[in-house]
Formats: sequence, structure tokens, C-alpha cells
Amino acid sequence: MLPVGMGLQQFEQRLERLVEGVFAKAFRSGVQPVELGRRLAREMDLHRTIGVRGPIAPNHFRVLLSPSDHERFSSFSESLVRELSDAVREHARDEGYGLVGPVEIAIEEDPGLGAGEFLVASELVEAPGGARVAALALEDGHRVPVTDQRVVIGRMSECEIVLSDPNVSRRHAEVRRDTDEFVVVDLGSTNGTKVNGRGIKKAQQLSDGDEITVGTTRLRFEAS
Repeated sequence: MLPVGMGLQQFEQRLERLVEGVFAKAFRSGVQPVELGRRLAREMDLHRTIGVRGPIAPNHFRVLLSPSDHERFSSFSESLVRELSDAVREHARDEGYGLVGPVEIAIEEDPGLGAGEFLVASELVEAPGGARVAALALEDGHRVPVTDQRVVIGRMSECEIVLSDPNVSRRHAEVRRDTDEFVVVDLGSTNGTKVNGRGIKKAQQLSDGDEITVGTTRLRFEAS
């Protein structure tokens, strides 16, 4: 766990990047992404509870915005939700919080709110069956869930994650559940599979935040 305040500081630094580039004009007034991020982090800190493996924080969030702010967010709400979700996961990782299911953030309009006002509610929502859930985060920001079905990575169109990387084999590696844990398995690829920069011989157990490299492509493993 990081020193008090360090996780929130990193959380805010990530969100500050949202106001750069294409987001700059939209966020000159009204609600700012950093404000939403601070409130989400506060919700996690205030409503964390103690589980079998340690502290557990909320993973479902509902953000209510005024009609004018909601309209400003509408053209890039998907990107904003993705960035906020990433920041929530990083805050949980930095603070040592467990999550009982995938992170979900819903941004909705509330006619009763004025410009610049917003409300945030949170709750703990378990994954179906109460089993641990995981996902593979791709370089473009998309996520592929890892459930009871194995996720095969490779160049073949039949793979769950299809990569055009010429250094990736047709069926390069797979990530699957092993009891209550997750492992990555190299499928006899030509160039091998790495976890956090180190090659694996066959299979290796994964931890939240591990980086998997196949060819020249990197994927991040995220466990709730």
C-alpha cells in the first residue's frame, strides 16, 4: 500500500491527462474529470470494507450530472468512462483494495442538478457466481474478459484476441482460470511469451497488473 494520499495523487495525475488534446475545449468550464476522479476515489476510501483477503472497495459507480454537463460529455463519454475506470482500478491497486467484480461506471443525467454539480453513488457488485473475474487490457484500451472460457491470443481469426503482429504465432498463448487463480500458457509459440519482461517456459500464474508480452504486443492482466 502506498503512503496516505499517494494513491489519490497518482489518480489525479492520470485524470489530468484527460483535459489535454481533444478534451481541452470541453472541460474549460463545468464539471472537470479530476473532480469526478476525486469523488470516485473518495467513494472507494469511505465505503471500503474488510473481506477474507483484505480490504474490498466498491466497483460499481453511478455518476449524475446536470443536463448541460451531460451534453458536453456525450460526444466522448465512452473515452471518459474508460479513463475513469482505469483510474479506479489503479487506485484500488495502489491502495491494496480488492474488487468483487468488474469496474462499471454509468454517467447519467439528472435535471435537478445545476451546471457544475454532480452526485456519485457506489456499491459492491459481485461477479456472477461470486467467482473472481479478470480481463486482458489491450494497447488500444479495450478489455477482453477472462471467465471460465480460456482466452487464446494469436494471429488466427478463431482466436479470442486476434493480433496482426507478425512476431505473434497463429496460436501464441492463452490465459485461463486455474481453480481460483489465472495462468498464462505459452502454446509452443515461435518467439515465446513473457510476463513482466521475463520469458516463461510453459505456464505461469498471473497477478493483478502483470504485463504479458507476445511478439512485440503487450497486454495487461487485471484481476478483481
